[in-house]
Amino acid sequence: MARFRYSMQSILNIKLKLETQAKQEFSSARIALDEEEERLKALFDRKSGYEKEAERLLAGRLNLRKIEENKAAIRCMEEYIEVQKREVEAAERRLEEARQKLAEVRMERKTHETLKERAFEEFLMEEKKQESKEIDELTSYIYGQRLEVENIKQQYA
Repeated sequence: MARFRYSMQSILNIKLKLETQAKQEFSSARIALDEEEERLKALFDRKSGYEKEAERLLAGRLNLRKIEENKAAIRCMEEYIEVQKREVEAAERRLEEARQKLAEVRMERKTHETLKERAFEEFLMEEKKQESKEIDELTSYIYGQRLEVENIKQQYA
């Protein structure tokens, strides 16, 4: 039996490598988004701490300087939070781009794998045809040999 050789195997190998690379990029983008979201959460927690401190400052003996410092810290945290929200949005966009690229590369790889499967099926069909042809030739040869043997037997009988 002949050996199957896919003519575009090198292209399929490249598609597999591209898919692996796209998976890694997607994973990196996911990790980056998680980190940005964690920073945002930390800023919210810090702001919440300042707000609790403000409640404590207003409940006890009033110290205007500490109250003003606390308000300034809360405003500063709000600004940091807005900046961090934009960073999270940018990371989400990068993640979505990586997801789209991965989907595209996967589709291309699957297309090439489908082509390879079809080529293999055609190869198998050709092999069956060739085998059938060889069997027919062998059968014809054997039949011809039997006729010859019978003719020879009849001549000497």
